[in-house]
Amino acid sequence: MRRAPTILHLDMDAFFAAAEQAAKPSLRGKPVVVGGIGGRGVVSTASYEARVFGVRSAMPTAQARRLCPNAAYLTPRFHVYRQVSEKVMALLHELSPLVEPLSLDEAFVDLEAGGVADDAASARAVGEQLRRDILAVTGLTGSVGLAGAKMLAKIASEQAKPDGLVLIEPGTERELLGPMTVRTLPGVGPATAEALRKAGIHTVAETAEAGEAELVRLLGRAHGTGLYAMALGRDDRPVVAERDAKSVSVEDTFEVDLTDRTRVRAEVMRLADRCVQRLRAAGRSGRTVVLKVRNYDFSTLTRSETQRGPTDDPAVVREAAGRLLDLIDTTGGVRLLGVGVTGLADFTQEDLFAQAATERAAEEARLVEEAGATEGAAGESGTEEAEEAAERPRKWLPGLDVVHTEYGPGWVQGSGLGRVTVRFEQPWSAPGRVRTFLVDDPALTPGEALPLVGGGPDGPPAAEDGAHPPIPAPPAAAAQSSGEPAIRPNSRSADPAAGRPTASSPASSASVAEISSR
Repeated sequence: MRRAPTILHLDMDAFFAAAEQAAKPSLRGKPVVVGGIGGRGVVSTASYEARVFGVRSAMPTAQARRLCPNAAYLTPRFHVYRQVSEKVMALLHELSPLVEPLSLDEAFVDLEAGGVADDAASARAVGEQLRRDILAVTGLTGSVGLAGAKMLAKIASEQAKPDGLVLIEPGTERELLGPMTVRTLPGVGPATAEALRKAGIHTVAETAEAGEAELVRLLGRAHGTGLYAMALGRDDRPVVAERDAKSVSVEDTFEVDLTDRTRVRAEVMRLADRCVQRLRAAGRSGRTVVLKVRNYDFSTLTRSETQRGPTDDPAVVREAAGRLLDLIDTTGGVRLLGVGVTGLADFTQEDLFAQAATERAAEEARLVEEAGATEGAAGESGTEEAEEAAERPRKWLPGLDVVHTEYGPGWVQGSGLGRVTVRFEQPWSAPGRVRTFLVDDPALTPGEALPLVGGGPDGPPAAEDGAHPPIPAPPAAAAQSSGEPAIRPNSRSADPAAGRPTASSPASSASVAEISSR
């Protein structure tokens, strides 16, 4: 434990939803939900306006729609979130070489290692400046926690939400943690909390009072010992600059259960290719291929096969996934499929499996080419398929960027019955007008995401490398809805009794259905 609060935890506020609100002026101050929009979709992030209605991350989208039917339900734009995340992480690396990312919107920073803070006053100043820089560079807000340990810094940032800073002075840890629920502590999930509840333990203070021996008896030596230390506010885990990934995987949930074995196999092959793409993008290879199948009754099966050496060969991963699929009965219907690779390494070992798979793939391609030649020298079959695909209506998902030859950039508000509704607005414009087109209108095409700050003819110039643009004024719509300024003049104290800011009332946010995350 450090004597100064020089470990910083940053957590962006309702990140995905906030990014969508920043990009779409008509959604500011209104409920927004980002996630899967289908019947089996899951909420990824809910805006604070949507949370007033009880919408939360990981909630089924169908349940969210019942709770908040007027929210804007949007498809995630991960390429946008990654771009914003890169800018935020760059700001963190300016503070210290020890930055430990936990996700796109969350990270620990060791301020002491960067030489930018060595006491409470300097740490607070760094945290406040970081919040200002993030707002200036991304147009979004983040909450900062400062403490002498990682666990406490994360708890502090949670207390700071939204758009605040909480600093926990060393020596006040037990006083702060005591009244909190035991679920506040890292590693305490529903099962552990239930075991403690049955023993009459509900708060962190009661966990500490139970003693190490009792916790070991209830939870086992490793978990019990660790939990007792955390209940006392002890956490000596260092900030680690590189967190080594243990696996790479992809999975899809289907709107309708798959019962056709041929379709199931085709989906597995597609997932295998996507998994390899991610593997190669990370510059890694792996030894073990894993197949995940969730059946119609929610039972989940996993099968794995380990290769002779690490590989990133798509043919090897496809063949292994295919063999694993042969071991699973899917006749009842498949709800979810996933393909992953574990046992990661930084190199690829050439082996007989990879060579054989490559040779087989080449032979299959030759046979397909010969079969196609016998159907007609002009390749009529392929041409007809291409024409049929071109005639099929395009699928416009809510929230995605589009551009119209006459009206310019906008985003899809909804589609159905052969029509697509588009709202034409830009991050720096006023809320835009809505227009409706045929789904196959040739004037409407997918567009590129616009920058959240620094764009527009009247907006501030884009930031030069290493320079931060001026902080933009908070949008009028958001200020009117929330009743709070985008930047508070003073951060909140670390008083555990301090309440969270009041969220927008249902009356002010019920007009649109949208969700975002913290």
